[in-house]
Amino acid sequence: MPPTNTPDHDASCVFCRIVCGELPAAKVHEDADTLVIMDIQSVNPGHMLVLVKPHRANIYALDDALAGAVFRTAARMARAAKQAFGCEGVTLFQANEKAGAQTVFHFHIHVLPRWEGDGMALAWPVKNPSREALAEMAAKLRGALAGPD
Repeated sequence: MPPTNTPDHDASCVFCRIVCGELPAAKVHEDADTLVIMDIQSVNPGHMLVLVKPHRANIYALDDALAGAVFRTAARMARAAKQAFGCEGVTLFQANEKAGAQTVFHFHIHVLPRWEGDGMALAWPVKNPSREALAEMAAKLRGALAGPD
């Protein structure tokens, strides 16, 4: 019988299928909230994915406890990558929604061991808004944090 969809499992999600053991993966670490696997499309040796165990499409769906758990695991994996591979740095990459470059719609964080000249580039077009524009954006965000009136 095929797996069913529940609030915490999407039967069509490759990461949900890995979490529940239906698909193989090279597991690095597992705890109550997270699973760490090697990335099958690795950029560099030691490239890992930190997954949340329940199906959550993106960062907006994480409660504070699950967000804390996944970032604790990501920090632990970054330290392990540094020790195991002697990398010169680590990049954490996390994307949300199609416009944000998300390709698998189950929350995960890439832990990428990095070396100078490894060929991976992160670049964006800097727009340098004015101080006034930055202050307006900050006020708008503070309003969103405060919630509805």
